[in-house]
Amino acid sequence: MNLDFAITVFLPIITGLLYFFMAFEVKRTSKFRSMMFGEIGFKKISIAFILFGIYFITRPLQNIAGPHPMPMIINSMRQFFLMAVIAPSILVAIFHWVPTPSGAPKSSSFAAYTIGILMGIIFVLVNSLAATGSKVIYSWGMINMYDPVWFASGTPVLQLVTIHLICQFVSPIGFLLLAAAYVKHRRHNYQLAHIYNLMPTKWRYLEASLMILAGSFLVAGAAVIFGSYYTYVWVIYFIGAIISGVFELIGIKLPPREIPDDLK
Repeated sequence: MNLDFAITVFLPIITGLLYFFMAFEVKRTSKFRSMMFGEIGFKKISIAFILFGIYFITRPLQNIAGPHPMPMIINSMRQFFLMAVIAPSILVAIFHWVPTPSGAPKSSSFAAYTIGILMGIIFVLVNSLAATGSKVIYSWGMINMYDPVWFASGTPVLQLVTIHLICQFVSPIGFLLLAAAYVKHRRHNYQLAHIYNLMPTKWRYLEASLMILAGSFLVAGAAVIFGSYYTYVWVIYFIGAIISGVFELIGIKLPPREIPDDLK
């Protein structure tokens, strides 16, 4: 099998399925533990994983829809979905990860989604200006798979690349880092650690998961800055997403304490 085809099709599908499975595990676990850790938080985490699964598994659509401008349009739609919906949803879910009926203030949700939508709009505008063509990355008979090409008809515009990277640093990277910082704060200030002694460990896995995912986006951005606009830069954060998902899955399945028989 052609390596380009395997990377373009199977890696996104595997990543998406992993996040769908994680959403299932969160939902299954919440039946027994939502009273302790907040029903709102469990529901929002599950929804966030489903959204991530949709984002990852739809990556091949960007390549099979046809030549320019279709790859750019689908890429813009997916990235807007990531920046304006998924990343804020992760942050809001973490803010709701508290054992209270009301969860986080509505103002925090409003601010997260407003900033995410703004960054998403800017990204789409920049992408529409910079992606001026497409190239064939895989051919099989009459079937061609395409990817958008930035500055296909001219010299790269550094200002557009910079704006593009800043937007993504705010969302999703900034939101993921802020969520990790909040989890770390909760972990260090957890008052029931003497009863639910594995909760700090569970949150350490969640913190690591968020940091790994944010770090993979940063590494991909560095590859753009110090290299060129490679077709497969996205593979970096897909691999990061898989590793991040494994860490979070371990944390989800870890019981809140060493003898959790009364929670089953």
